[in-house]
Amino acid sequence: RIGGDQPCFIIAEIGQNHQGDLDIAKRMIRMAKDCGADCAKFQKSELEYKFNKKALERPYTSKHSWGKTYGEHKRHLEFSHDQYRELKKYAEEIGIFFTASGMDEMAVEFLHELDVPFFKVGSGDTNNFPYLEKTAKKGRPMVISSGMQSMNTMHQVYQIVKPINPNFCFLQCTSAYPLQPEDVNLRVISAYQSAFPDIPIGYSGHETGIAISVAAVAMGAKVVERHVTLDKTWKGSDHQASLEPSELAELVKAIRTVEKAMGSPIKQLLPCEMACNEKLGKSVVAKVAIPEGAVLTLDMLTVKVGEPKGFPPESIFDLVGQKVKANIEEDETITEQVVENHVKKVKC
Repeated sequence: RIGGDQPCFIIAEIGQNHQGDLDIAKRMIRMAKDCGADCAKFQKSELEYKFNKKALERPYTSKHSWGKTYGEHKRHLEFSHDQYRELKKYAEEIGIFFTASGMDEMAVEFLHELDVPFFKVGSGDTNNFPYLEKTAKKGRPMVISSGMQSMNTMHQVYQIVKPINPNFCFLQCTSAYPLQPEDVNLRVISAYQSAFPDIPIGYSGHETGIAISVAAVAMGAKVVERHVTLDKTWKGSDHQASLEPSELAELVKAIRTVEKAMGSPIKQLLPCEMACNEKLGKSVVAKVAIPEGAVLTLDMLTVKVGEPKGFPPESIFDLVGQKVKANIEEDETITEQVVENHVKKVKC
């Protein structure tokens, strides 16, 4: 379950950082599990449905290229259906959720057949309304990133998906790799929470380090997705904006710590504070000698760390006008026993 009081769901986005190698992909799934992530996620494309012919034939001379054309490059990085079945089986064996972003409608059909626990909608398809409608009709939970989109578009997405499939969430996302802090806009999380109060809101980050993702959780993000890698120096444009194993483990640890620290909205003296309060908590004491029968005035009283404990400082104004029934020496603690007709107030 995702949202409400549930812990943040942490997605390790392997994407295509596996270099087209099935063994590396398995190592990365294991790494995600060992680091404490909840889900290992890939990217699945049926290339002829995601790209047109000219896009696939375009020369690709980047240092990150795995082929002479963009199509050759993408084919190198694309696992077959049988390989996906093998990866999903491996993830199930070691006990971690497995899914992928369906990068086109046919990829979604395959992932539905593969029986993934939820569909991830990448930012590039968030404004692809026919795709969204068909994906929502599959009935599986949806995690929808919002990179490159406007608030108006996200309202349209909500209006399309909600009547068909109520189990979905939005992730604040900025589609830049690596992402600079000034372009993160974490406040969009709050804007989404206000605009869409009935769905969980999360964060998909491409920044370096973990601080921003931890801050997103403190703001209420119920899903965090981060790209992961085994080595940032590997060939591929996503590695630089990805977390290595030690960083992913630290992120998971930090998120779980922040979740504990969010605690309760009720402000009160806690059991863990009792020792400090006993040692350093102050009391009302007599500023001067006060004779029996005197009516207390403010100039008779002051506040100090007192032994024994007496009235707490916040009671000093309530003591004004009260009569004392015994002599009180200068610098002596004012206790309940010496105040006439004292009625102890109950704290709410």
